[in-house]
Amino acid sequence: MIRKISIGIALGTCVAISQLAIAPATSAESLKVKVDSVKSGKMIPDKYTFCVPMAQGHAGPGPDISPHISWSKGPRGTASYAVILNDTDSPKENRDKMNKEGMTVPSTSARQTFYHWVTVDIPANVTSLKEGNDSTARVPHGKAATPAGIGARGLNMFTVAFATNDAMKGKYYGYDGPCPPWNDENVHHYHFMVYALSVKTLNLGADFDGPAAMEAMKGKVLAEGKLDAVYSTNPATGAKIPK
Repeated sequence: MIRKISIGIALGTCVAISQLAIAPATSAESLKVKVDSVKSGKMIPDKYTFCVPMAQGHAGPGPDISPHISWSKGPRGTASYAVILNDTDSPKENRDKMNKEGMTVPSTSARQTFYHWVTVDIPANVTSLKEGNDSTARVPHGKAATPAGIGARGLNMFTVAFATNDAMKGKYYGYDGPCPPWNDENVHHYHFMVYALSVKTLNLGADFDGPAAMEAMKGKVLAEGKLDAVYSTNPATGAKIPK
């Protein structure tokens, strides 16, 4: 029960997270992106989420496994890849109403981008990340910067969301999956994005985040592709409560 409560407190009191992301470039070429068990426009399986809908307490901890993602080979000159997952429906307004009994986050609330997965400097000879490359479980206080798999991990925005929660605060690197408010009137849209880059490394150093990675990619994108999906923990917007 304590873990369930921590979700509402952390995400409900978080300050503004980020402005809407802008693609670093308009690419002449595109990549085909596939994510195992995730279908375009459909609900992301609970296996890949940070929290899941529940009959008691509305939402609880999810498995939080990073999915297997693959993409077509980049064009000539590709020196590395970057993988980004973001939610473009994170509330910017009415955050004080998030996960609060007797309240809802209105569909008219302004929205902003929340980065869930930031992995860069993936070698040019790699066109997939295996399941679990950047997360094998939901880890309070966050996962390490150095991955067991491939690429360099950046900070996702749970680092900000849990900054004032003693039970959860820490540096959240790599992947942590969807966890939209259980009382949001909107379904959240998630974008699995892959960028083919002209440089081997973005030279971002320690503790870079999603916005820093997007900024560093400007002028270096040779091709890009994405897969769009959705998720909700609100039964009113399609969440399935386990029996």
